[in-house]
Amino acid sequence: MTTDGRILKGEQTRRAILARAADIASAEGLEGLSIGRLATELKVSKSGVFTHFGSKEELQLATVRRAVEVYREEVIDPALAVPPGLARVRALLEAWQRYQREPVFPGGCFFYSTTAEFDARPGRVRDAIATSQRRWQEFLERCLSEARDLGELRADTDVPQLAFELDALCRSGGAQALLHDDDSAYTRAKKALTARLNAAAT
Repeated sequence: MTTDGRILKGEQTRRAILARAADIASAEGLEGLSIGRLATELKVSKSGVFTHFGSKEELQLATVRRAVEVYREEVIDPALAVPPGLARVRALLEAWQRYQREPVFPGGCFFYSTTAEFDARPGRVRDAIATSQRRWQEFLERCLSEARDLGELRADTDVPQLAFELDALCRSGGAQALLHDDDSAYTRAKKALTARLNAAAT
């Protein structure tokens, strides 16, 4: 096998490990991850998994980074394909609800579950999760600011407040739907999101 072939195989193994790790963490939390479990489930050696990550904390951090990539692909990128303004905001919220509803991860929104798991536990993993959520909030605020600057939202719109409310509504809808196995929660959340945006729109 050539050096390039070994690198490619190593990268494929790493991605497979992280894909399974993100699935597990979405349902059982990041503490549910272990090098031994992933090695067994993916039929690779423990040393092979350890070589990629070195410790449970590094595995957790890499899993958070992978979840961020997936979120960007599933939610952010589709919204960026839409011109700035309210249309982009609506596309962003629709993509987020689709990410929850399908679901992309078996445990629903990866960040909803891991935020609850680590919000009171200082450390590198909590910092990584917090950073991802801060960047998401900043992106949502940026999309809303663009809509306001285009005159599609009222000039006096409190963008951080509106972003907070939209985020809370979408998270709550996804959590309620998953907990009660009731898709009507997505519909209720969408209705509330639409009403809130319409109230702020010109």
